[in-house]
Amino acid sequence: MKQIILGTAGHIDHGKTSLIKAVTGINTDRLKEEKRRGITIELGFADLDLPSGQHLGIVDVPGHEKFVKNMVAGATGIDIVAMVIAADEGVMPQTREHMEICALLGIRFGLVVLTKTDLVDEEWLELVIEDIRDFVQGTFLEKAPIVPVSATNGAGMENFIKTLDELSTAIPKRPPSSIFRLPVDRVFTMKGFGTVITGTLISGRVEVGDTIMLYPSGITSKVRGIQVHNSSVNTAEAGMRTAVNFQGLEKASVNRGDVLSNPDALKSSYMLDVSFDYLNSNKKPIKNRTRVRFHTGTNEVLGILVLLDKDELLPGETTVAQLRIDAPVAILKDDRFVIRSYSPVRTIGGGNILNPIPKKHKRFKPEVISGLKGLMDHAPEDIISYHVNEAGYGGVTHSDLKIMTSLHEKELQKIMQHLMSNRTVILADREPQTYIHQKSFEKFKNETSDYLADYHTANPLKTGMPKEELKSKFSAFQGTKVFNLMLNQMVKDNEIVSEENAVRLASHKVSLGTDQADIKKKIIDVYEKNGLTPPYFKELKKDFDVEAPLAKDVLMLLVDEGRIVKVKEDLYFHAAAVKALQQRLIDFLESHGEMTTPQFKEMTGVSRKYLIPLIEYFDAQNVTIRVGDIRKLRNR
Repeated sequence: MKQIILGTAGHIDHGKTSLIKAVTGINTDRLKEEKRRGITIELGFADLDLPSGQHLGIVDVPGHEKFVKNMVAGATGIDIVAMVIAADEGVMPQTREHMEICALLGIRFGLVVLTKTDLVDEEWLELVIEDIRDFVQGTFLEKAPIVPVSATNGAGMENFIKTLDELSTAIPKRPPSSIFRLPVDRVFTMKGFGTVITGTLISGRVEVGDTIMLYPSGITSKVRGIQVHNSSVNTAEAGMRTAVNFQGLEKASVNRGDVLSNPDALKSSYMLDVSFDYLNSNKKPIKNRTRVRFHTGTNEVLGILVLLDKDELLPGETTVAQLRIDAPVAILKDDRFVIRSYSPVRTIGGGNILNPIPKKHKRFKPEVISGLKGLMDHAPEDIISYHVNEAGYGGVTHSDLKIMTSLHEKELQKIMQHLMSNRTVILADREPQTYIHQKSFEKFKNETSDYLADYHTANPLKTGMPKEELKSKFSAFQGTKVFNLMLNQMVKDNEIVSEENAVRLASHKVSLGTDQADIKKKIIDVYEKNGLTPPYFKELKKDFDVEAPLAKDVLMLLVDEGRIVKVKEDLYFHAAAVKALQQRLIDFLESHGEMTTPQFKEMTGVSRKYLIPLIEYFDAQNVTIRVGDIRKLRNR
């Protein structure tokens, strides 16, 4: 059976609480202050079984203008609103504000309940009904039934219940979500149970034994027990008024406005991209960077409204904007919100979330504005493609896409498979699942080719650019996986060649001029002639009548070609001499099992200046291993 929440709305003292008590027998005013003053201050809760068997959870909200923020909290998750209007007073200021709030929160179903009919005559009742019809014109309650009742004498109560039953059949099932979310509207402790959190479960499901995270604090705890309408259950689902008992969770660590969800399913953010509707009832334009009160779920937080495409917004206009708030919130795309003015406090607008975890935007950027407008009405596939493209080289994770799209896991997986199959996006990393856009890959290829071409021009004698130097050109790469993936793809496409720690364009070949070829021959001759006792290079380059950097470039070219071996800084050997010595060393160790440094000196016939660098070179090349004062052949 569907899970349906009924919420009340309307002006103070119009009989919302009395109406609920008349049909359920429950007085939702539980606080001493509420009973003393005769007004609702906090949210109240009840439930009702309809004749059809449909069960309703009921949220009774305060009507006093000082407690409208509590009304907004209570309206979260409401399926049907009962707009309560007293027959003796008619439409009042909070009636209008509550209507605007319900509309901004996206509530689509409801009825008007005309209370206190026992206090007026028929003629007055007709006038009030006529006034109400004018009031609801153009709103989501325009065609809603108007039900006259009296909580005092019971008149109209049967019709009220019958109308609720009929409305409940029209309520569609909540869209499936793989993310459990319960905005906290109450937290208290019960002796023998510990901390209890209540709220309307707006998506997903929760089971006894689940580990749950509290946002934005990140505190985790295990579900010890669940109650729905005062009955213990093992599972609660979207649409249920739910009380959750936690094991080892301190009451002081939980606040109204926090959200319970799956561990790491949400992300807290100080910035939100939104579609903002500025109410027509406002008297003057709203300016950029106006200080506002942001309400979402059961949370209220202060912030500033940044208009991205204009300096002020006229009453009745809608625009894309960025909210920069004083405390982080954890929400999803398409969540609804309400904006109230900072002072004096009144409802001025609201809308829905376009991106709950955006980066900071600069104003008057056409590509930013058009991109955000696309998030309002584009298909999920286009929205995903937009976010992956916007992420650039950094890519976007699968878990972030769930937050940015609010899609069910199965639907998101299906779309990602399609986007990967047509090469729109590329899976850059499997853990965590990270995607980059094909456009980012093409940009990377072009930039890499440009960097390598410039490097080859500046360093014509070097076979390639060191990988780390190339990577440093791309500041967006925090790890190496995405960088290496794209580099390897360019190797597969025969655009570049990767050799050990260097990268070059596939078309690049070192071509020596006559002078450089002459230097190359001289260097080879010197190292070949001197065998295991070559001069240090700083001594050798003095004999060349060329600039030192050029001689070093030619030497490094020989190292890259494998004809010269670098043993330590400034000490190089001819590769043939090193190779022959290595074979003699291996033969000796295979015969004798171990070798001392004096034995190695006897084998080579060189001084300590060459002896120690050579034996340490063979250690570094994993030919030998040092054990105390001897060397052994390393297992290979």
